Amino acid sequence: MTAEPSVQAHALGTSLTVQVGGEMDWQTAPFLRERLLGEITADQRRVMLDLSTVSFCDSAGLNVLLWAWRRANQAGSVLVLACVPPKIHRMLDMTGVDTILRMYDTVGEAENALVADGGA
Repeated sequence: MTAEPSVQAHALGTSLTVQVGGEMDWQTAPFLRERLLGEITADQRRVMLDLSTVSFCDSAGLNVLLWAWRRANQAGSVLVLACVPPKIHRMLDMTGVDTILRMYDTVGEAENALVADGGA
């Protein structure tokens, strides 16, 4: 059985950083979606998902990322990904999701992009 992933959220003003760790798969997707549902709100204009400690992601995990992007978009927020592991980055490229979800190599680059966007 897949271990429950870790989700740590840190809000500062209208910015939200969510660090996701562990596996993002069909077994953990409901937990991840529930946790992100409580975190991504209209109050958070800038949302960054830090995936640096994600060890595995399947199509259900990919679906969670797209769902989070849609939720942020509907709330009028900007969502970006930071520190995407190479195997997951390759999956996002192969599926074309990289044209929807903006990805940055570091947390600093993602933060700079969010500030430049103004959060909306």
